[in-house]
Amino acid sequence: MTTREIRVFGVVQGVGFRPFVHRLAETHGVAGYVANKGSYVKIVVAGAEERLAAFRRELVENAPKRASILHLEERETDPFPGIGFSIVESEADSGSRFVSPDIAICEACREELFDEDDRRYLHPFINCTDCGPRLTILDEMPYDRQRTSMKSFPMCDACAAEYNDKASRRYDAQPIACHDCGPQVYLLDGSLRGAEAIRAVRRAICGGKIVAVKGIGGFHLCCDATNEAAVQLLRERKHRPMKPFAVMVRDIETAEREAKIPDTMCAALDGPEKPIVILWRKKGGSIAPAVAPGSRRVGLMLPYTPLHLLLFDYPDGLVMPDALVMTSGNPPGAPICRTDVEARETLAPLADLILSHDRRIRVRADDSVMEVYDGAPYMMRRSRGYAPLPIFLSSLENMRDGVLAVGSELKNTFCLGQNGMFYPSAHIGDMGDLGSVECLRETASRMASLLAIPPRVVAYDPHPAYHTAKFAAELGLSTIPVQHHHAHIVSCMAENGRTAPVIGVAFDGTGYGTDGNVWGGELLLADYKGFTRLGSIEPFLQAGGERAAREGWRIAAGLLPGETVLETALRLGLGNEEELGAQCFLLENKINTVTSTSAGRLFDAVSAALGLCRTSTFEGEAAMALQFAAEESDAAREGFDLPSIHMAEDGRILLPTTALFAEIVKQRLSGENVSALAAVFHVSLAKMIGAGCRAARDRTGVSSVALSGGVFQNTLLLRLVEQNLRKNGFEVLRHRMIPANDGGLSLGQAVCAAARMTENK
Repeated sequence: MTTREIRVFGVVQGVGFRPFVHRLAETHGVAGYVANKGSYVKIVVAGAEERLAAFRRELVENAPKRASILHLEERETDPFPGIGFSIVESEADSGSRFVSPDIAICEACREELFDEDDRRYLHPFINCTDCGPRLTILDEMPYDRQRTSMKSFPMCDACAAEYNDKASRRYDAQPIACHDCGPQVYLLDGSLRGAEAIRAVRRAICGGKIVAVKGIGGFHLCCDATNEAAVQLLRERKHRPMKPFAVMVRDIETAEREAKIPDTMCAALDGPEKPIVILWRKKGGSIAPAVAPGSRRVGLMLPYTPLHLLLFDYPDGLVMPDALVMTSGNPPGAPICRTDVEARETLAPLADLILSHDRRIRVRADDSVMEVYDGAPYMMRRSRGYAPLPIFLSSLENMRDGVLAVGSELKNTFCLGQNGMFYPSAHIGDMGDLGSVECLRETASRMASLLAIPPRVVAYDPHPAYHTAKFAAELGLSTIPVQHHHAHIVSCMAENGRTAPVIGVAFDGTGYGTDGNVWGGELLLADYKGFTRLGSIEPFLQAGGERAAREGWRIAAGLLPGETVLETALRLGLGNEEELGAQCFLLENKINTVTSTSAGRLFDAVSAALGLCRTSTFEGEAAMALQFAAEESDAAREGFDLPSIHMAEDGRILLPTTALFAEIVKQRLSGENVSALAAVFHVSLAKMIGAGCRAARDRTGVSSVALSGGVFQNTLLLRLVEQNLRKNGFEVLRHRMIPANDGGLSLGQAVCAAARMTENK
C-alpha cells in the first residue's frame, strides 16, 4: 500500500474537479481525500501501485472539460490512516491562484430547462458543475458556496441531496439552486416576479419596446434586432447614432442564416465562453440595418444564461424574434451596471422595463468580443469567459513581489502579476468616467484579494493628464512608469512567450512620448526592460486638442500643403470656410497644437479626405469606415510609387506618410474611386511598414517583429503587413487572445514592471 500526495495547479476550482476526483478514486478503489487549497487542489490517495498509476493517468486524460491543468507535483507521503475517499473542507494556502471565468449554460442543463418533467423546468438559474457563474459571484477563495453570493440562498433538501450525491451532475456544484431555494427574477419597481416578470418582458420586446436585463456580469439593454424602429429607438435613447450593436441570436442555425461563419469559428461562437464574434453578414438576413449602420459585418453571440434562453422560448404563446440586440447596459465609456441602484439611476430613462434578479454580482464582466483572422479568433475585448485566466512567463517566475498594472485611459483593464503569473482583468471602461475609476479601484482590490497578490508596486502610463496616473499615485505604493507603446509591444511579446528583443511596430491613436509629443506610429527596438525608438511615421501638426481625436477633418487639414490648405479642404468637403479658416489659424499660429506621429489620426485624416467619415461619433469609427471601404474594392491593388523611407535629424527612420496622404488627396480630386483609394492606402502603408522594419533589421540585426496597438484591430492592414514581413524573412509575432488595442496594455505594463523589479534584485 502506497500513499501519495498530488498537487494539481491550474483552473481546477469551479469546474467540478473535486467531484471528478472523488468519482475517479472510487472507480479505481483507492482511499484518501481531495481538498481545495485556493492556489491548487490537493489530493492524498492511497492504494496499490497499479491502481495509483491508473488513477494518476486518468486524472490528466479525463479531467473535466472546463478544467485546465498547468502542472502537477507528486510525492510519497505518510500512510493514509482511513478508509474510503472524501471531499474535505477547503482552506486557503499561499501560491498562485486560478479563478475560473463564468461558464455558459451546458447542453445538459439546457435540455432540463425545457423538460416539463424536470423539477428545474424553466428555472432561470439552472446550472451544474459544468456551467454557471464563477468569477462574478465570488467573494473569496477557495471557491465554495459560503464564499460566493450564493450563500444568501440556503439549499433546499432536494438540492442538498444532489449536492452531496457522487452520482449527480451537481455533486459539489457551488451555485446549485432550484425554484424553491434559488434566486428569483423580478421587474424593478414593479410587482411582477418569476414567470410573470419574464412574460411581461417578452411582451414588451415583441411590442418594439426597450428592456434592460440583468445577466451574469451586468445588465444589457435589449430590443428586437429585426425591428428597425425598435433599434432606432434604442439608438436615440442611448445617444449612439452609429456604433454597432451586438446581437444575441436564438441558436447556431439563426447565426448561420445571418452571417458567414468559418468552420473553425463555430467552436468559439458556441463554446463555453460564448463571446461576441464579428462576422460578415449574409444578404437576405432578418437583422435590421440599424444594428450596424453602413457595415457589412455584425457581432453575433449565442445565449449563455438560462434567462437568455427563456427570453427566446417560453410557453406563453408569443412568437418571439430570433435575434435580440444585447448591448452593454451602461452610459458611453462607463462600466456595465450591476446593481438595481445603478440600473434605476442609469437605465431607467432608457428602458421601458427592467428585469432584475437577487443574485448579487460581485465582479462586473462585459461580454468578450473577437474578430476572425485567418479563420481563428482575434480578440478585441477580453472579458467574460476569459478573464482572469493568466499568462505564464517562466522567465519571471522568481518575481515574489506582487505588481498591479492599472492599464490604459481608454478600454481600461488592469493586470495583477506575481511568480510569473499575470492575470489581466475583465473590461472596465474609459477612465474619463468617474464610475470607471471607482470600478477600477474596487475591482482591483477584490481581485488582489481573490488571487492573494498584495501589490508592492504599481505600473502606469506616464501621460500627465491620465486618470490612471493619478489613481496609481493615490495608492501610496512604489510606482513604475511604462511608456504606452513599449507596453503595447511587451504585451504582444508576453502573449507569444518571447523574451528576446524584437522590432516593435506600435500603431495606435495616442500615446505620450518620452519627448512630450503625441506618439502613435512607432518602430521600437524593445524587450521587457526597455526600448529604443528606431522610427515613426512622419510627424505632423495636430490642432484642436481633444476634438482632433474625434474630428478627422482637422487632421486632414493639417496634412494638406500649406499654400492651398483652405482651397483644397473646401474642394474635399472637409468643412465650411469659417471652420476651416479657424483651423488654419490654429495651425499657422501653433495654438492648441501638438506634434504628432499618430497612425490612428492618419487613418482619420484619410477617411475624412475620402469623404467617408468627417467626424467620429465613437472611437475608431473613421478608421472602420476606411477599412470597410477598402474591403469593398475587389481588384488587386498595388501601392503608390512614393518616396523611400528616410532619416530624421535625430537619426530615426521616417515612413513617408505625408507623401502618401498627398497622393490620396490628388487622386481623390482627380475623380478616382474612393474604395480603390482606401485599398491602395492600406497596401501602401503596409509596404512602408515593411520597408521600415527592413531598415530596422539592418540597424539592429533583429529579425523578429511584434505588431501591436489599436490600429492592428484592422485585420486588413494586419494581413497586408504580416504578408509583407514574412515575404521578407521576418518572424512575425501578433496578438490572438490578448487585444492589440489598449485593452491589452495592462499586461505589457505588468510584465515591464516585473522585469525591472527582478533586474533590481
